Amino acid sequence: MQKTSATLLIIDDDEVVRASLAAYLEDSGFSVLQASNGMQGLQTFEQEKPDLVICDLRMPQVGGLELIRQVTSLAPETPVIVVSGAGVMSDAVEALRLGAADYLIKPLEDLAVLEHSVRRALDRARLLQENKLYRQKLETANRELEASLHLLQEDQDAGRQVQMNMLPTSPWAIDSFEFEHEIIPSLYLSGDFVDYFRVDDRRVAFYLADVSGHGASSAFITVLLKFMTTRLLFESKRGGTLPKFKPSEVLGHINRGLISCKLGKHVTMVGGVIDEETGQLTYSVGGHLPLPVLYTPTETRYLEGRGLPVGLFNEATYTDHVLDLPESFSLTLLSDGILDLLPGDTLKEKEANLPELVKSAGGSLDGLRRKFGLATLGEMPDDIALLVLSRNL
Repeated sequence: MQKTSATLLIIDDDEVVRASLAAYLEDSGFSVLQASNGMQGLQTFEQEKPDLVICDLRMPQVGGLELIRQVTSLAPETPVIVVSGAGVMSDAVEALRLGAADYLIKPLEDLAVLEHSVRRALDRARLLQENKLYRQKLETANRELEASLHLLQEDQDAGRQVQMNMLPTSPWAIDSFEFEHEIIPSLYLSGDFVDYFRVDDRRVAFYLADVSGHGASSAFITVLLKFMTTRLLFESKRGGTLPKFKPSEVLGHINRGLISCKLGKHVTMVGGVIDEETGQLTYSVGGHLPLPVLYTPTETRYLEGRGLPVGLFNEATYTDHVLDLPESFSLTLLSDGILDLLPGDTLKEKEANLPELVKSAGGSLDGLRRKFGLATLGEMPDDIALLVLSRNL
């Protein structure tokens, strides 16, 4: 057990859920306060001043969103984690906009996920508090210029840390497959994102997404993508709206979600699901270029696929393509920022050169790093993301 002096406040009208969360977090070394509704929770918050709040959204008297508003108004430095069974996209977006540090969906199959979120939020709050005290000292020497610069850096650091925490482990080996990725932002935060994860005991999913624009606004969409895919994974395990977790249906769901959020952003992406029993890859393309490059010891080629960008058109539909995976291969997914590094004067020439570069790199991420000189890149006009899936290379 990792000891801590932090005090947590759990607000939930479900006594069984509240008690189970409290018991687990107390065993993890936290001091835990409890409240059975929003009104009681606010009273306890004002009296006890806990370090972090965990709350449901659907509660009598004072709902979760109003509670977040009041807590962040009373103590902006106190992180709030939402643990809700509602699973409504608009609620999640609003909770994050109001300042929630994380949004988890009940029931939590592994309470270690909650503990990790709590510790990460507390660490971030501690760093923000330390930065605040340090910034006050700097303001004494140079009030306007120094304070502005460090406030900007603090925001960028916090945003970058959140984004880095969302990325999967690299490299990641699962049975005979290995995943590796690299993301190089053109600014401090990236609008490119990758993820890969197990769907069930026989399937593994992955995707690469390129959000329109750059910087913080595009990085926020990557957070939303992570939330949407995590929610769909949870629903697929419950046999909900997408029990098959088909790539075309996942892209369609994200398309509808981004349009309904009205954030003025769209995404190009490629997503796939590997069935380990059949050795088949099912994938779908949402307006993404360049297309994935399949490398084997005997050939290197683009995969097929088209599709509209995700988050632009209500009527957009997406197609599933099926590929029997070779015994020995790699599949390279790249964002369009890589085109700036390719030889050629036109897009057609650049795309024609890419498979040859993948071949000369041996289909590996390390080989591509060397070929593109990623370790020594200067300022770039666009984010660059690479995701390489391989087997027996």
